[in-house]
Amino acid sequence: MDISEMFWNASIDELKQGYHEQEKQYVCLLCGQKVEKGIIYKKGDTLYEAERYTRLHIEREHQSVFRYLIQMDKKMTGLTEHQNGLLQCFYEGKSDRDIQQQMGIGSASTIRNHRFVLKEKERQAKVFLTLMELLKEKDEHAPAFVEYHKTATMVDERYNVTQEENNKLLEKYFPDGTDGKLKTFSMKEKSKLVVLREITKRFQIGTIYNEKEINQVLKAVYDDYVTLRRYLIEYGFLDRKEDGSEYWLK
Repeated sequence: MDISEMFWNASIDELKQGYHEQEKQYVCLLCGQKVEKGIIYKKGDTLYEAERYTRLHIEREHQSVFRYLIQMDKKMTGLTEHQNGLLQCFYEGKSDRDIQQQMGIGSASTIRNHRFVLKEKERQAKVFLTLMELLKEKDEHAPAFVEYHKTATMVDERYNVTQEENNKLLEKYFPDGTDGKLKTFSMKEKSKLVVLREITKRFQIGTIYNEKEINQVLKAVYDDYVTLRRYLIEYGFLDRKEDGSEYWLK
């Protein structure tokens, strides 16, 4: 299970804490970093057991789970820009007066109304989640969808891919197996998404690559590695520095 699947399949409590506990390790749900159990980790002059070190990692690398989630694309959170800004202000503990001045909101009653709307959204989300959980127990014909990566930059119908479709497309475009060469990149955007997702498995989470290293990995996949690299960045699988000196898996 990759980090996006792990993220979307996590419980609310796991998402709140920001990591998933496995038999031998803790996995950060935000970036995929793994912390092995049974090892004492040193940071500065302080020693940490594995779980505490995982929480420290989240604090240092992501500030907080809230900060990470609030910065996700609005198609992931379902929040408008205005609601996003309000939640950040509430989280920072700002007074209604400070929020009024910062966001140009007319009155305290307007802020209270926004709080009510957000609370209503929370209630609706709880009911919807419960309905979906109950549905899983009854809907025997529901297809298994491939989870889209949480760094996706444009979520639309292209992501409507079942596991069966995904496997057939990989067999079609990687005739020698997914570790082999890509047959062609002339395909529909939906198929490109499936192929690009598979290509990311050739990169390691947490590893920084220079341009030459990135190109070497992609050349082993397809001759037109420049096009692959561009699409991987556009779809939010890879990120890079502006000068192209460093690349990494998002």
